[in-house]
Parts: sequence; structure tokens; C-alpha cells
Amino acid sequence: MTLLLAFFIGFFAGLRSLTAPAATAWAVYLGWLKLERPLSLIGSVPAVAIFTLLAIVELVADKLPQTPSRTSPPGLIARIVMGGLTGACVSAGGGQGIFLGVLLGAVGGVVGCFLGYQARTGLVKTLATRDIYIALFEDLVAIAGSLWVVSRF
Repeated sequence: MTLLLAFFIGFFAGLRSLTAPAATAWAVYLGWLKLERPLSLIGSVPAVAIFTLLAIVELVADKLPQTPSRTSPPGLIARIVMGGLTGACVSAGGGQGIFLGVLLGAVGGVVGCFLGYQARTGLVKTLATRDIYIALFEDLVAIAGSLWVVSRF
């Protein structure tokens, strides 16, 4: 189950690259997820503050027309790295190996990136609606999903 959760936290990082790390940071800070060093540093006050602020900025920036596609190299790399980091945290918190957590989280990040992109563009077209409405729904999925994963411990 823990390794599946590592994939899912990576998947949610694929939707919003900084939401999953912010949720993970809060989970460690609040004691929901128990980690040892060096991974436990994600739960430090500075890390929680930085990831939370960056996640909020990302939620706003995602709606701007000049924001590059999540599938562009910088966006995809960020999702792979954050998926790997959060996957490692979830895996370690569940008593599994860090390596498998990194791998599954990174794969989840790639899957979430491309599946999220396809779902968002497809829903906008199918529902003949504005992108902002689907983007806001995607935000809710990323936030709720990330919190669900880190609250399993």
C-alpha cells in the first residue's frame, strides 16, 4: 500500500508540482508522517513556509496565459523531481525503501503530468468551457489528493 501511495503522491505532483511537496512538508511538520534525516528536513518551519508559498504562487501562475506548458522540459523536470522527493518521503514514512519511493514518485509525476494535461485540454474542449474552470477543479484534485495521501500514516 505504501508504494502505491508513493506513486499517487508523485501523480499529484504531476498535476501541480509544488502542491504535493507542500502537503508532504505539512504532514511531516504536524507529525502525520514520521521521517528521519535528511528527509525529515522537509518538515522544518523554513521548508514548510517555502513550499507553501511556492505552491500558492504556482496555483496562481498556472492560470496565466504566458505560463509555459507543464509538458515543456522545465515543467516536466520539476514534476519528476518533486514526484521523486515526495515519493521518497511517503515510502520512507511507510517503512519502505527510499529508492523505490523515488522511482515510483517520479513515474507518478510523469503520468500525472501527461494525464492531467490530456484531461484538462480534453475537458475544456468536450464541455466547451473556459480553461479556468477546469484548472480550478484540477487544483482541488491536486490539493485534496495530496492531503489524502499524506494523511494515510
